Amino acid sequence: MHPARSCCGAVSFTLALALCPLTSGQTLGPDFVSSYSVVNQGSLPGVVAPYGGVVFKQGENNKLLIGGRANQFAADIFEVRFSRSADGRLRDFECGPAVAIADANGASGGIDGGLCYGPDGVLFYTTYSDNRLGQILPGGAGPARLIALTDLGIASSTGTLQFVPEGFPGAGRLKIASYNAGFWYDATVSPDGMGTFNVTVTPGLVNIGGGPEGIVYVAGGNPGFAVDSVLVSEYASGRVVTYEIDAIGNPIVATRRVFLSGLSGAEGAAIDPRTGDFVFSTFGGGDRLLRVTGFTETRPGDANCDGNVTVGDIGFFVTALTNPGAFQGCDILRCDVNLDGFVTVADIGPFVLALTSGPGCG
Repeated sequence: MHPARSCCGAVSFTLALALCPLTSGQTLGPDFVSSYSVVNQGSLPGVVAPYGGVVFKQGENNKLLIGGRANQFAADIFEVRFSRSADGRLRDFECGPAVAIADANGASGGIDGGLCYGPDGVLFYTTYSDNRLGQILPGGAGPARLIALTDLGIASSTGTLQFVPEGFPGAGRLKIASYNAGFWYDATVSPDGMGTFNVTVTPGLVNIGGGPEGIVYVAGGNPGFAVDSVLVSEYASGRVVTYEIDAIGNPIVATRRVFLSGLSGAEGAAIDPRTGDFVFSTFGGGDRLLRVTGFTETRPGDANCDGNVTVGDIGFFVTALTNPGAFQGCDILRCDVNLDGFVTVADIGPFVLALTSGPGCG
């Protein structure tokens, strides 16, 4: 991987589209071209290239976390504020420059394509090329724990990681993929008594190749996805590919299809919890953020399933909060606005934010 700066600076979304065309030859796969669209959000003001993993900030609608100075010991996680359009979609990054909020180093390298939330709001990330898994406690300024993945039998070097979301086979299991070897591993985590987690790797692996750098799960029923599946950003191949998943959330190699090709440096990946859009970063060749629309919208707080978070959702939210067993509206997970897996009083603040926030900066 070779770092390179984006051709765009701190520009608006419209200018980013004009000044930074998508990579040459970029094409959606035949099963997806009629249902999905790709938007180039450009580079992120204040985030130091090259870019690494990306995740939406837990419980905050209009903030994104992304790795900067990826692969370097000086790597950081940056917090970026953005605005949303009237339909709730990520619009631009004119809400101010990014702020470095935590170190994301390894033993000698730094954050690569893996960045996600684990249990108790702990941030998990992978490092390159020293093959480490870092864990940052909520509010922490750097890793509280670094695990040497080579000691766990994981081929050097990662790569990426992701927890299987609720509602998917294997929910809660940790997936780790080696960039160099192209191997996909299954793991579980358990508390270590210090706020961080032990990682236990399950014997066996899946050989997916492609230089995996980002992982997200897609529910069956989305256009082109008959069953629950996974999207994998492949840096080495310049593609995003998809696989159907097995009973514990691992990719089934024989089902591989190309979702998006013609990319340069496909890197970290995330799902926008408000709209369902697929968002991924690129590393080198013009570091930027791309967004794919067309997935089923899953707006936390949209308890009555009308596509928006309005006063009409208040009654459903209160019911889910006080008597979940009696909830008769949409999937109760839509009321889990802070995305911690439960509907509790901790969701009240984020619900009010979702209710009152619209276009503009959050």
